[in-house]
Amino acid sequence: MKKLIKSSALVLTGALLIYACGNKEQKSEANVNENPTQEKVEVNAVEGRKNFSDKAVITPLPAIMIATWDENKNPDVMMAAWGGQCGPKHITFELSKHKTTDNIRLKKAFTISFATKNDIVQSDYFGIVSGNDVPDKVAKAGFTITPSPNVDAPIINEYKLTLECKVVTFDEDENGGARVVGEIVNMSADESILDEEGNIDLGKLQPVIFDSAKNEYRVVGEKVGTAWGSGKTIQEREVK
Repeated sequence: MKKLIKSSALVLTGALLIYACGNKEQKSEANVNENPTQEKVEVNAVEGRKNFSDKAVITPLPAIMIATWDENKNPDVMMAAWGGQCGPKHITFELSKHKTTDNIRLKKAFTISFATKNDIVQSDYFGIVSGNDVPDKVAKAGFTITPSPNVDAPIINEYKLTLECKVVTFDEDENGGARVVGEIVNMSADESILDEEGNIDLGKLQPVIFDSAKNEYRVVGEKVGTAWGSGKTIQEREVK
């Protein structure tokens, strides 16, 4: 029994862009989604630290799962890392040419779910294998789908938190990739990841983040503070 939660949205991070994990051929194109400035910047080392030049490690990076239909209503899912929320009801990502990119162009819709500790094998598989090569990869992973009642995209039943999104902008590049902004129409969650008040409990969901420094997945869950609350100790000290 799933409980639908109609809400603006919850997304696990405020990072703005998603670099797509694809099949082996796509992964070899390391810079395919990058748009570097033309001007070369001379980098000066920061004293007392190890300097990495323009190599970036940005954290946390949610391992998000983008689900779409193709022209024959076959479901496809890909894992993407490096990305997230860009407003109260919006998510944005940038993809190179993928089956997912083609499907979003066609359907103007997608769903977003989150890889978790319990499904990391299947989720990583969705990032390794392209839907162009394995059209039935969702079934091969042992996952099932339900058509979204709100947008033209599939919901993956085994993912316990899902955002249903319609495309707001689809800015295509000359290589078949695109920068996408989606508006979240509805968020739904399985009751097993809700707390006693009916809110999402990340401790129960156990989503993973992508560790780009070591190419590993790490589990989110432990509470270490209260948003807009923990910092008040300094504020109170200043008042005294």
